[in-house]
Amino acid sequence: MRRPICLVALILCLAAVGPARVAAAQPGIAGRWEGHIAVLGGKLTILVSLTQDATGVKGTIDIPQQNAKALPLTNLRVEATTLHFELPAGPGLAVFNGALKDGAISGTFEQAGIAGTFELTRPVPGATPAAAAAPEPPPPYKVEEVSFKSGTITLAGTLTLPDTKGPSPAVVLITGSGAQNRDEEVFGFKIFRVIADHLTRHGIAVLRCDDRGVGGSTGSVPQSTTADFADDTLAGVKYLQKRAEIDPTHIGLLGHSEGGIVAPMLAARSTDIAFIILMSGPGLPGEQIMLAQSELVGRAAGRTDEQVKRNQEIQRALFAAVRSGTGWDEGAAMIRREVKAGIDALPDARRQALGDTDTLVDAQVKGQIDAVRTPWFKFFLDFDPASVLDKVRCPVLALFGGHDVQVPVAANRAAMEQAFARGGFKNYRIDVFPRANHLYQDSESGGVGEYATLKKEFVPGFLDLITTWIGEQAKPGKR
Repeated sequence: MRRPICLVALILCLAAVGPARVAAAQPGIAGRWEGHIAVLGGKLTILVSLTQDATGVKGTIDIPQQNAKALPLTNLRVEATTLHFELPAGPGLAVFNGALKDGAISGTFEQAGIAGTFELTRPVPGATPAAAAAPEPPPPYKVEEVSFKSGTITLAGTLTLPDTKGPSPAVVLITGSGAQNRDEEVFGFKIFRVIADHLTRHGIAVLRCDDRGVGGSTGSVPQSTTADFADDTLAGVKYLQKRAEIDPTHIGLLGHSEGGIVAPMLAARSTDIAFIILMSGPGLPGEQIMLAQSELVGRAAGRTDEQVKRNQEIQRALFAAVRSGTGWDEGAAMIRREVKAGIDALPDARRQALGDTDTLVDAQVKGQIDAVRTPWFKFFLDFDPASVLDKVRCPVLALFGGHDVQVPVAANRAAMEQAFARGGFKNYRIDVFPRANHLYQDSESGGVGEYATLKKEFVPGFLDLITTWIGEQAKPGKR
């Protein structure tokens, strides 16, 4: 069972971890290793550092594409020519089983029912590190690292300022669910960085921040709620209002996925918001979104009708447990049966490579239960975006992808239009990009498995539309 609401899908959705378990090490294993995970048709760069002392081996992993550094590895074991380590993460425990041969490590990777491979080698002396990107020419605008407070939380981000005379209109970007970095990076596609670059080149300042607990920001996403993220966004708006380079009367919001709930939530309560752009913003309550998402994602991944049905039964059982505080054992048993069935269906070689499958099953069950027993999940489950959409009074641009399996266009568009009608609001525009997936890439099916394989670019017309529309809202006298 995958994470029920994963509006921006990451193979390694990172979480806090505890101390590693260690075992006796093979001589020479200590040091720096670099390589990649190959999964879902794409590659994710990883850097693994191993140290050895009298107590055994300890290790950390860097995942540059997700802005993650020095994450502690757990259950690290080295026996003869085999290596095993684990990384607790949002969608479920990531398990690595590898073999050492000819100075390299290769093996299998497994997380949340998704299987792949990984390879690690020693860095070549004098070679460019795997994580290093080719130098880019400086952009024709100012780039500034900034930080500001949201209550007791410190938010860190990047402000890009156009090289123009006079104060500029500005946009605050709001990420989707899960702990995202300021670029909202998915399989190397730096969604918010591309948007910020395009807008700033066209005279629009952009503020994008690391989510709570990511990069330079403090706090925790699972222990916060969507309402807390609205407070963070308002803090960003207040920060921009104090900047002389920004026109305080023309500050808007662009929210992707869950960020498309945060934007109207804030616009409904604050007159400081000049306009909002909803990029796959939900119009339905969380429960309906998650059930629809699990069905469409499952079918796009080739799951059978029976598998889709069982997954939704598990979801409904967990939803009931979240609301009542009871029934957790029954929900855990359902997850256990499903995870075990998935492992049992694997080819013998892959199943054997997993090692202690009981431990793996236990970790998967715990990860899924822990994920829904959070303040974030409880809030999201029952929150109805229509309750704030019908109170919005600033201009709205709502965008949907015709192939989006995470926020399906038909039902969410209808709910959004009904909310606007109920509030007597007409100053909105809705556009659908027929071939766009949830990340607004040109796609064949929209399935999550395609994300890594598609070009790291938006469908034609996407960036031009939002740029032109913001320019219309920022004209003198618009407010």
